Parts: sequence; C-alpha cells; structure tokens
Amino acid sequence: MRPAEPIPWPDGKIAAAAFTFDVDAESAVLSSHPQAATRLSVMSHQAYGPLTGLPRLLRILDRQGVRATFFVPGYTAHRHPDAVRAIAAAGHEIAHHGYLHEPLIDVDEETEAAILDRGLAALEEVAGVRPVGYRAPMWELTYNSPRLLADRGFLYDTSLMDADVPYELAADGTRSIVEIPVHWGLDDWEQYCYLPDISGTGLIESPDKAVAMWRAEFDAMRRENGCFVLTNHPFLSGRPGRAAALEGLIEHVAGCADVWLAPLGDIARHVRGLGLRPRHLPPPVL
Repeated sequence: MRPAEPIPWPDGKIAAAAFTFDVDAESAVLSSHPQAATRLSVMSHQAYGPLTGLPRLLRILDRQGVRATFFVPGYTAHRHPDAVRAIAAAGHEIAHHGYLHEPLIDVDEETEAAILDRGLAALEEVAGVRPVGYRAPMWELTYNSPRLLADRGFLYDTSLMDADVPYELAADGTRSIVEIPVHWGLDDWEQYCYLPDISGTGLIESPDKAVAMWRAEFDAMRRENGCFVLTNHPFLSGRPGRAAALEGLIEHVAGCADVWLAPLGDIARHVRGLGLRPRHLPPPVL
C-alpha cells in the first residue's frame, strides 16, 4: 500500500468539499432491529427525516445554491417515493445506500450482489436514476465490494477512511473505482443520535459544538488541499436548531472562493479524468 496521490483540483482551487445526506429513514433501524417495526415512537423518529427534515434541508441547499449528494436505501425509495423524487427534482445527486441499510459484516458475495441489485432496481423504479455512487451502510465495505461495484458500472464509492483525498481503488487486475474517503468525525450520527435500546448513550451534543468540530475539520482539510466530505441524516440534522447551524457551515464553505464545492459524482468524474494509478488494498494476513 502507498499514500494517496495529491489531487490537482479544477480551476485553481486548493481543496474540494461536498455535503452528503443519508436518507436512511426507517431502514437504519429495521436492518439491525426488525422488532422495532412494532414501536411507533421509534418509527416516527426515523420518519421525521423524509417527512419533515428533508424538505427543510432541501430549502437550505436551495437558498445557498449548493448541490449535494443524497444516499438513498431502496427501502426508503419504496416507502417514501415522493421524498426521493423531490431530491431528484431539486437537481441533487441520488446515490446507492443498500436496500434495507443492510450491514455487510460477514455477508457473502452472492448476498451482497443481491442487495446491490435490489437497491439499484428500487432507485430506478422510483426516481428514474441509475446511480454512479455508492456508500456502504455503516461504511462497511467487504473485499468483494469494489469488484461488485465495478461489475455494475459504479464510478465511485465513499466508505473508506485511509486518506484525505480521493484515489483510484483497484477492483481487480484491470478495473478500479474512485474512492472518496469519509470519517466518523464528520458524521452527525455520533453527535445527535439517541434511540433507547438501539443507538447512542443518551448524550446528545449541541449544534454549536457539532458544527464547530466540523468547521475546524473543514478549515484544516482546506489547508491540506484535501477533500472535505460531511455526512448528515435528515432525521437528525433536519431538526430546526441543527439545520440552522448546518446552514451556517454550508454558507462558510460556499464562501471560500478557493474551495470547489460539488456533489460527489462531479468530484469522482474529475478524479477519474486524472488517470491515477490504482491503489491495491489487500486483506491482512493473520
């Protein structure tokens, strides 16, 4: 393995940034806690995303003139089709996020392939899109994932955490996909999510604290010529106080004239055009 190569950003920009949203809704809970389907309060907590949080976030992005990337599980598309169509109608990128937000830990290749295909079919059926981007639920890729994604024509993935800039990740001996790294520190789940018996400890951070941390990371990534990727969930960051704080961060990033703010698909297409040598990430030998 070797470090990722520096990226020459377009139009003389010194760094890149993207705002991304995982529209998990009920799927994030049902995948690992199917018994929660009987808990109306828990389901309402998740449904807040597509029903209330998402429209608010779309209004914010429209006010700021920012195009974002929305990762949508196929189950969300089937359960909340109007919400997913609203994302597409607003001109944002729709990308793949499993079907029922299925964790891929110890999942075999055949099952993983079936999940990918089911999610693709749902997004095409509901929103009329064939996504080029993928984010693994819980950011848990398998060593089969790059090849399975390449087989289906995906351009990029955004689930790994080993670099500050995108790179070409080898899928097999001849093909690669663009990898756009992420990190748990740039995810609102760890800051805001609490569901009794399901997720979180009960400590819910203030929006000021969360956004201050994300802004510090953006400012540092900008100095490092990196690619800042923030992940938010509409059922969390779509709540009024959090959404207002997030809008302040979006305004700050959009106001940096030397930063390229774009959807992940645009960033991946730029990286693909650079002709980078693919990196191989072999499994460790025990």
